[in-house]
Amino acid sequence: MHFIGKLEEIEKRYDELTAKLSDPRVLGDPAHYQKTAKMHAELGLIVEKFRAWKEIQKGLVSAKTLLSESSSDPEMKALAQEELAELEKRQEAIENELKVLMLPKDPNDEKNVVLEIRAGTGGDEATLFAQEIFRMYTRFAESQGWRVEVLSTSVSSVGGLKEVIALIEGPKVYSKLKYESGVHRVQRVPATEQQGRIHTSAVTVAVLPEADEVEVEIDPKDIRIDTFCSSGPGGQSVNTTYSAVRITHLPTGMVVSCQDEKSQIKNRAKAMRVLRSRLYEMKLQEQQQQIVEERRTMVGTGDRSEKIRTYNFPQNRVTDHRIGLTLHQLDRVMDGRIDDIIEALITHHQAERLKQAAVVA
Repeated sequence: MHFIGKLEEIEKRYDELTAKLSDPRVLGDPAHYQKTAKMHAELGLIVEKFRAWKEIQKGLVSAKTLLSESSSDPEMKALAQEELAELEKRQEAIENELKVLMLPKDPNDEKNVVLEIRAGTGGDEATLFAQEIFRMYTRFAESQGWRVEVLSTSVSSVGGLKEVIALIEGPKVYSKLKYESGVHRVQRVPATEQQGRIHTSAVTVAVLPEADEVEVEIDPKDIRIDTFCSSGPGGQSVNTTYSAVRITHLPTGMVVSCQDEKSQIKNRAKAMRVLRSRLYEMKLQEQQQQIVEERRTMVGTGDRSEKIRTYNFPQNRVTDHRIGLTLHQLDRVMDGRIDDIIEALITHHQAERLKQAAVVA
């Protein structure tokens, strides 16, 4: 492995952090302790794999020595060859794991996300599918132990969702959901269809890493805040107090509305979270334009116009077009069991990055 020196540095740093965690000065400073513990945990998996790799190296030396010493004993020679083959197999597996662990981390992977789902082409049927897609992500979030908080909704006349914006909080949310941005297409016979014809509708999904105030500073002079009465389906007034909030970001023209809470203060706080995340995403997109060539070879993480997946109900089939993955388990997928799709996307992305790292090396 060409990065043994780097791994040795990481192991040394890990040992230093282990000692720090029992230092009374660190223990007495909760913020410092938390930061140290987090860094210690991040390096822990790499160090564990590196130490296992070093043990395998010792085993390989022993097995090769035994092989050279047992040339006159066929039985011992066969055993040594068998052990050598097994150790080499384990060595290759651990080296591949270490290569992935050593890839530069996406700084947003640990973040919560703002999930935005909007009905696209297909009228009422699209709003019903948007509601089902939101349920799919909600069920998946539950299985991961994440918390989902709805920030804003717009309901259609048939009870579907024209739009829903939600905050998903928990460990590594963005790392698992970042490849979900794009156009999700559905093919099925709508409940309103009399002739039994299959219709195609679509919804747009956007997954934005939640930005904190340090990452995106919003000057109060750059925003205009309007208040209005909350409205329900069909536009009727839900209450007569001006609790709903609309924030306009003047430099970009970006508009965010929030009306789910009865409190104007809470709606304003939620709208600011969405605005901050959208501005952060805009900043990320500008940075990523500089590496367009890299993005072409990888799984997209932000292009909302890209058709990424088709859900075919008559054939119980879901297809992710970016990696050519097809599963005949649509019923499971719509129930939130999307682990196989997410793992396949992550694996594909890692493989592409390893290829590029090999080219650079």
